[in-house]
Amino acid sequence: KKGIAVDPGATEEIQAFIKELGIRLSYVVNTHTHADHTSGNSTILKSTGAEYIDMATLIDEGSIELSGEVIRVYHTPGHTRDSVVFQFGGIMLTGDTLFTGKAGRCFTGDLKRFLESMKLIMSFADETIIYGGHDYVEEYLQTAKMVEPHNRAIDAFRAKYDPHNVFSTLAEEYKINPTLRFNKGSIIEVLREKGLPVETEYDRWCSIMSIV
Repeated sequence: KKGIAVDPGATEEIQAFIKELGIRLSYVVNTHTHADHTSGNSTILKSTGAEYIDMATLIDEGSIELSGEVIRVYHTPGHTRDSVVFQFGGIMLTGDTLFTGKAGRCFTGDLKRFLESMKLIMSFADETIIYGGHDYVEEYLQTAKMVEPHNRAIDAFRAKYDPHNVFSTLAEEYKINPTLRFNKGSIIEVLREKGLPVETEYDRWCSIMSIV
């Protein structure tokens, strides 16, 4: 069995997991280079002998092959300039680009490219399973509820939230996540009430990102 460690912060848990399942770690990679995502790299690399693939190589090559399977790497600048997401089968690891309930913070300040990155993610099938880089579910669902207090889908998702297995599907995000719902009438009405621009898709994206 071969494996890849993505953003390996929980080093002890990762080491125990790969030992228990007999996994030989082939690569260590990151979704972006913020310290909270790279802090465990050296420990895992030393303990496993895995190969590190840097961000530039990931972006340039666009894929990783593991045991005959291809893991796609998509450059998604916005949160950082070097942000990427990993996609294989029906699963996507989105790092801090997209969380359950909200898009990540746009530390680059380039909301135009961030919108392009978000639309890339949104081009995948509704059934795509999203694993974000952190568990901010409670906080972000509360924010979503403040934006759309009558959105029952948010309550339904909160009721089934499991902090031991944090994920969503794109279909669920379209129901609960205000930063993916910027073209929906209910969100546009909220933005209008706040006096924010809604004329173009980019206007709506910038407006929703300014309030969440």
